[in-house]
Amino acid sequence: MAPTGGRSRTGVVAALGTAQTLAWASTYYLPAVLAVPMARDLGVSVPTVFAAFSTALIVSAAIGPLAGRSIDRWGGRPVLVGTSLVFAAGLAGLGAAQGPLGLFAAWVLIGVGMGSGLYEAAFAALVRLYGRDSRKVITGITLIAGFASTVGWPVSAILEVQIGWRGACWAWAALHLLVGMPLNAWLPRARSALASAAADATLDAGSPNPASPARAATLLAFVFAVTWFISTAMAAHLPRLLQAGGASLAVAIGVGALVGPAQVAGRLLEFGFLRQTHPLLSARLAALMHPIGATALAAGGAAWAMPFAVLHGMGNGVLTIAKGTLPLVLFGPSGYGQRQGWLMVPARIAQALAPWLFGLCLDRFGASALWFSAALALAAFGALMALPGAAPRRA
Repeated sequence: MAPTGGRSRTGVVAALGTAQTLAWASTYYLPAVLAVPMARDLGVSVPTVFAAFSTALIVSAAIGPLAGRSIDRWGGRPVLVGTSLVFAAGLAGLGAAQGPLGLFAAWVLIGVGMGSGLYEAAFAALVRLYGRDSRKVITGITLIAGFASTVGWPVSAILEVQIGWRGACWAWAALHLLVGMPLNAWLPRARSALASAAADATLDAGSPNPASPARAATLLAFVFAVTWFISTAMAAHLPRLLQAGGASLAVAIGVGALVGPAQVAGRLLEFGFLRQTHPLLSARLAALMHPIGATALAAGGAAWAMPFAVLHGMGNGVLTIAKGTLPLVLFGPSGYGQRQGWLMVPARIAQALAPWLFGLCLDRFGASALWFSAALALAAFGALMALPGAAPRRA
């Protein structure tokens, strides 16, 4: 499954990881910084801006299976190059928006890019190149792109101060054309779909799929939906949640900043110590980290805010990798892209609803809302326990 074109795996990881950092920083992490000036200038409320963002997530869910099928057929390079153009067009349109209609139209276009250009598409592109031997490279790009918020938030803030929110959107659009598109175009050309399918069939022949593929897929889709819901809910509400638990604003912001580095630490753990374990075991351990931290915080108060943030972040970091490796281990590389797109549909919908639903829980129950997220995480752990382990396969 080695790629053509003389591209080393390290080079592929560096290029795709950098392109993914740009993609996440300029889309998923954009509203956190630009929503307020955007709303003020367009004459809409801040929740309206986030409603447009949620619309983009719904669109990304709808487009995911089609994008995955396209990667299965043609490889990741043409799809990801096209996605760079879509991101650039959407961000340019967002910068040019003059009212709610332009705002929503731009985010719909950005949503098309998100559905065909974020992690799921990158994972599918790597599986198309490397087949079953993709776990290490999947981990590699998540290690790099784990710094997307670390890069994206300050860059967006600086651009907004210097050239306004519209200029910031146009600058991100230019970066997709000048940086993201060349990096994606540098990826190796995948083998023909026919040759890839034949190789995948050979690899799959040595070890059967789960006894009930539909049941396994349903359980996996549930796990992904729950983990995306919790991750997005914490990203949107963690400072307010910690304050409800008794932490000061300064402590809440400082502790919240630990989540990003903890995610990277979790991915380093997966890259090192956990690399020799089955991905299902890694995912099960990671699924327990949020409820353990949540229980400590709910029972012990603000003094446990830091351990909670670290545990949540590490678990989320490992589970991000599991979203790419578990479908590969359980079902094999054949049809991976389209399958991954379908598995992520519930997750994208849960992600779109998470800020609103968890916000309602937080308003109603305060810090006790953590019991809700902890219960969801335990349900995901139960689903992972119900999944069958796959026998080791030769790469």
